Amino acid sequence: MNNSRTRTATGLLCGTFVLSILLALVGCNTVEGVGKDVKSTGKGLEEAAQDAK
Repeated sequence: MNNSRTRTATGLLCGTFVLSILLALVGCNTVEGVGKDVKSTGKGLEEAAQDAK
């Protein structure tokens, strides 16, 4: 009985760990995408400012 509980707890812990890693990877990709969007917007504003001079 105790061995079954240990297996269940270990499986739950491993599943939680894998899910955490996947969420972290998805979050990194999202932040990277936002960074690229902000960079391209800034570049567009910079070019517009240069054209207005």
